Amino acid sequence: MRILISNDDGYLAPGLAALVKACEGLGEIDVIAPEQNASGTSNSLTLNRPLNVYRAANGFRYVSGTPSDGVHLALTGLLGYRPDLVLSGINNGANMGDDTLYSGTVAAATEGYLFGIPSIAFSQAEKGWGELEAAARLARSLVEQVIAGGLGQGFLLNVNIPNRPDADTLPRRITRLGRRHASEGIIEQVNPRGETIYWIGPAGDAREAGEGTDFHATSNGQVSITPLQVDLTDHAHLGDWRQRLQLP
Repeated sequence: MRILISNDDGYLAPGLAALVKACEGLGEIDVIAPEQNASGTSNSLTLNRPLNVYRAANGFRYVSGTPSDGVHLALTGLLGYRPDLVLSGINNGANMGDDTLYSGTVAAATEGYLFGIPSIAFSQAEKGWGELEAAARLARSLVEQVIAGGLGQGFLLNVNIPNRPDADTLPRRITRLGRRHASEGIIEQVNPRGETIYWIGPAGDAREAGEGTDFHATSNGQVSITPLQVDLTDHAHLGDWRQRLQLP
């Protein structure tokens, strides 16, 4: 078993170290993560400059780019082999609902999935790394289950774990993505040079968080496991658009 592990919080993040330690003994592990925090970078690849890859004192490799950059480099020549499983995380905070479109954590796993490799993204529901060891035990248990069931064809799972000391024993639920309200307004400030600067506002509150969603599961003390896919086609309305544009 060969496992590639990445994240978006950077190669020094406690969540990455916890996930790597939790997976020890499951097989050969390689780590390649961003040099710096790359939260919110989604599936972006760096195409306008070359990338550097370094090796840290703990043996982890890190890349001067995005989470997707690291996994892409690993799978297109850096490793020299095809891993059996790609893992990402454990992220410092939730990746649920619309967040998954922006998440670098989910993007690293998605890159593996795009190459046909079974991939799992792990996140804690709240920021601050609270009860990280319990989240790591949950991750280990789920990875063991997945391996025991057979990896086979590529899949993509998005896992959100409540920050609780009993996280590894909580009920686990297969969920769908919820939805958030629109983000709050921008934050405008003036820097020391007198220039106006802007910060992206906080994410909106959950607006679709009913039973069966990832929001509902984690708020009720359950581990949310959401199978994801990349096909963004609006299949339900293909016929409507053919009629509207008078196309065959």
